[in-house]
Formats: sequence, structure tokens, C-alpha cells
Amino acid sequence: MSYQPGPTPATTWTVHDQLVSLVRPPVAARPVRLPAEPAPVEIDLARTALIVVDMQNDFCHRDGWFGCKGIDVTPMCKPIEPIGTIAAALRAAGSHIVWLNWGIRADRANLPASVLYRGKRSSDAVGYGEASSSGHGPALVQGSWGAAQIDQLPMHAGDISVNKHRLSGFWDTELDSLLRAAGVTTLLFAGINTDRCVFSTLQDAGFLGYDCVLLEDACATPSPQYVTDAILFLVRQLHGFTTTTASILSALPTLPKESP
Repeated sequence: MSYQPGPTPATTWTVHDQLVSLVRPPVAARPVRLPAEPAPVEIDLARTALIVVDMQNDFCHRDGWFGCKGIDVTPMCKPIEPIGTIAAALRAAGSHIVWLNWGIRADRANLPASVLYRGKRSSDAVGYGEASSSGHGPALVQGSWGAAQIDQLPMHAGDISVNKHRLSGFWDTELDSLLRAAGVTTLLFAGINTDRCVFSTLQDAGFLGYDCVLLEDACATPSPQYVTDAILFLVRQLHGFTTTTASILSALPTLPKESP
């Protein structure tokens, strides 16, 4: 008799009656080649995760935190359709889907003044963890309506959800350990805002050794276009590659569909 105590087939031991094998079983590669900038890339879908950043009510819904501040949420809603499409396709192809959202402590005890100030520039504004003027509860608090994903992008069985409390989803969270436990080495980035949480998380991913690919049409920001142009330049120059959801979708039909 034997059993495998590891979290995934790629990272488990095998325990036999008189032997514990520390040899991880090999995972069959599922490579696809994609047109990308600054060069075409080949990724392994078996070791790839889609990181979807901040597609939640407080940023994307007109009654959310941003909407109640008077911010036009139209740009934040732009990636909804491409994210939904690519998430479904990658899920069917056996890649991992990670939903990375702001979800702070209700007492805000681990948020420094520098972060709190960015969320509340004046005394009459609504800051992190404070009651929304729309009656939807405290802004961005774990378990609240505002911290929840938008209805158009629901989680599926097997997806991973991670709460963050900084621009980077790797800072003081379990994101890195979850990805390593799943055997993930390549990250595809989507969500909002391109120049804030998406870029900050992508940078930290690169610093930690992950291969990073930004999905240009699955990201958005209310910032001027030249800001997005600068982010794309920096990603291509220093941190990884950029491609589109259409490029990935065109490569996927040649592969057998599997579940993680």
C-alpha cells in the first residue's frame, strides 16, 4: 500500500510501507508557442497560471468604492469579456486560475499611514475599511461585498483565491507558496489597474523567478494611454513579455483538454 501526501501530483512524495520516496513524479509538458513582444515565447500550460488582479465590486461596480468616489468605472470593466474568455479556455486546458483581490483586515491593523493616505486624501473621503456611501459595507474588507469578485467573473471549482493588502499581491500573502506548491513557473497577468496592482505584482513575480507574460487586452487602467505604453515598454524591456488573449486562444485548440 502507498499514498501521496503532497498538495499536487507535481509536488508530492510517495509513501510506501517501508520507504518514503522524495522523488516527485514528472509532469508531462504541454507547450504552446505564442506571438509576443519583444520575441515569440513558448509556455508550458501544465506549469502556467493566469493571475487575475482586482476584478472586484469596489473597483468595477458603479456602486463600489471607486464609483462612489466619482471615478468612471468604464475602463475597469473593459477587460471583463477577454478575462472571462481566456480564463475558461486556460481552465479547460489544465492551467491554474488565480483570483487576486484586495481584501484587508477590518481593523486595518497592518496598513501603514502611507497606504491609508493613498486611499483617503481628505477628511471627508471614504478610506480603506470605512463604510461605503452606497450602503454596501466597508471598503475592500475581506468577506465584504466590495472585496468580492464581480458577478461576471465567478470562481470555479479548482480556482485559487488570494487576498492582498498592498499593490503587489506577493507582499505578505500566501500567493508565492500556493504557486510553488502547484508547480507553477509561468504567470499570465490580467486585470486592473495595469499601472498599479498588475504591474507591481508582475514586477515582484519576476524578482521571485517567475516567467511573466502580460495580456495586453485583458488589462486596463483609467490612467492616460501614455502610462499604459510605458508599462508595456518596461515589461518588454525588463520584466518579461506581452501578448494578447487572441494569440493564446489561437494556440489552445491544438492541445488535448485536461483538468488540473
